[in-house]
Amino acid sequence: MHTIADLESAMQSIAPTRLAEAWDNVGLIAGDRTQQLDRVMLAIDMTHAVVDEAVQAKCNAVVAYHPPIFHPLRQLRATHPAFAAIRSGLAIYSPHTALDAAEGGTNDVLADLLEMSDRRPLKPVEPAAGGKFVKLVTFVPAVHIDAVSKALFDAGAGHIGNYSSCSFRIPGSGTFFGHSGTNPAVGQSGRLETVPEVRLETLVPADRVAAVVAALHESHPYEEVAFDLNVLATAPQAGDERIGQGRVGSVEAVDVGDLIERIKKRLELSHVLVAGPIDGAIERVAVCAGAGGGLLDQVIASGAGLYLTGELRHHDALAAAAAGITVVCTLHSRSERCALPALAARLGGKLPGVDILQSRIDADPFEFA
Repeated sequence: MHTIADLESAMQSIAPTRLAEAWDNVGLIAGDRTQQLDRVMLAIDMTHAVVDEAVQAKCNAVVAYHPPIFHPLRQLRATHPAFAAIRSGLAIYSPHTALDAAEGGTNDVLADLLEMSDRRPLKPVEPAAGGKFVKLVTFVPAVHIDAVSKALFDAGAGHIGNYSSCSFRIPGSGTFFGHSGTNPAVGQSGRLETVPEVRLETLVPADRVAAVVAALHESHPYEEVAFDLNVLATAPQAGDERIGQGRVGSVEAVDVGDLIERIKKRLELSHVLVAGPIDGAIERVAVCAGAGGGLLDQVIASGAGLYLTGELRHHDALAAAAAGITVVCTLHSRSERCALPALAARLGGKLPGVDILQSRIDADPFEFA
């Protein structure tokens, strides 16, 4: 039997949250990690219609590429799709810019569409970004170590890549002297006690610290729980040179018009927006899913002759055209939607027995008229 925690682990292995932009809100947005998982629905946007579709399909979770809760909320009311999802028992997971940056993610799917080779990210992942993970160190009586560990893992601790329930344990001795009014879980107040304890260390995502610490207090037998929280830097990992936002690389020499037709055909689009040169041969291209203005300087510096993205501001399009770059804009989510079938296949391989569905209702809000 699979659970929501297994979905979270699978998504972490496909699109580690450490790759997301600092402003983004990725990961498990809502849900009970212990809930059984039988069926998952994938969508770009989790609208009320998508929630209804997922409920009718008897799904346990929705993987919504765009986080339905992005900025901090003061209220969560029935008008918000997340409220409807939570009320219906649907967990919500959002990968967004983590999936964009990951190898095999959104931008690699776009690069594959262009038959790009020798590719690299336009904006490589920052290898030493700190603050996304915290190491929790606590001290637990040996007889309670399994119960406390489970509570921490259920609250979100202990995930490393495609592994869960990860911890390190060192047996030792703890001492305390309980003063007047204390009620020690072991030993007696009024005298120095020495107790067999285990030093427990585990990794906690920064956005799960509050929940994990609450679980620690709830599960730990002591009146006063001793623990440390150490903010960790993210060390470079093998393959980091291939991940990051956007992609740039080479293609076999192709006419601009032919490449635009290839894009339309493979994204199943009748129209795209084009700025800049509309003829000539292209041998170097760049892509960025969604809104591509933030990477325009890198695109210009890369020597790319064509830039495929979802949307670009007016003045950015003028700047690209002035630099001799052909810009192809598909509309925002139409540059992202092509990643869902690949994500469904990868999730299915990591969660055997779980049905992975793609929403039939989810669609870009804009149409060409």
